Amino acid sequence: MPRPTLSLRLLAPRHWPAWVGVGVIWLIARLPFRWLMRLGRLAGRLALHLNRERRRIAATNIALCFPELDPASQQALVRANLCDVGMMLVEFALGWMGSRRAIGRVPVTVEGLEHLQAARDAGRGVLLVGGHFSHLELCARLVSQRIRIAGMYRRMDSDVFEFAVLRARLDYADTMFDKDDIRGTVKYMKAGGTVWYAPDQDMRSKDNVFVPFFGVPAATITATHHLARLSNAVVIPFFHRRLPGDTGYALRLGAPLEGIPSNDAAADTARVNAQIEQMVREAPEQYLWVHKRFKTRPPGEPKLY
Repeated sequence: MPRPTLSLRLLAPRHWPAWVGVGVIWLIARLPFRWLMRLGRLAGRLALHLNRERRRIAATNIALCFPELDPASQQALVRANLCDVGMMLVEFALGWMGSRRAIGRVPVTVEGLEHLQAARDAGRGVLLVGGHFSHLELCARLVSQRIRIAGMYRRMDSDVFEFAVLRARLDYADTMFDKDDIRGTVKYMKAGGTVWYAPDQDMRSKDNVFVPFFGVPAATITATHHLARLSNAVVIPFFHRRLPGDTGYALRLGAPLEGIPSNDAAADTARVNAQIEQMVREAPEQYLWVHKRFKTRPPGEPKLY
């Protein structure tokens, strides 16, 4: 994506509320890290009471995915997850608008960079596959301090936020690709580039297949298979989690998924879902359970939400 330029139309009065929102995010990102974490916990406590619909969605997802938990344990996980949504708000602010100095002060450990180096030594691009955790934007920026990465993203509804966030991302990412720019993404990886991609949301796409996620048939986009097939890129799982006690973040690049791409897009997609499920089980309260992951159902099956 080219770096966006400010146009006069974005200064029209109808955009002023969005500019206020961008300004608030910028101010939040100026706070010291520990203050940010405290603000996130406060926002999380408020999130417990503000959106009943999202609470219902999270409760449905957690009941489906953790049937082994008793009702009290499921409700405890729902509460912890909704509190984590508050953390997500401040982590997005820091990831988007935090200064290089502020990002450099965030405690972080990174494991598995040798897998990336091996792929590069072999002259191959890399597709980092991860999930929608609350801190995905911040951790993408943290890992970009060590490796040059690009990302795939969906355009924002607000023109002001699209301008501000894309500019911010292009300050630390090598480049960004629209989610539909398959040709550009493939070309970048063929040249040895590394792309971060999260295929774990219900995109309601014609390229979906139903494969298990926590044992539940989930409509899952097959893009990981196709991107790897077209680019000959290595597929590497990328996991990140927030550590307790404001001690920072742990990032991990796993061993490459051998055999992807195969001749079976559904099998490859199921393997990716299994990897993301494994990531979620390590930090279930930090996953984006408020998304309607199982909105699209197999033919004949009832709606879940």
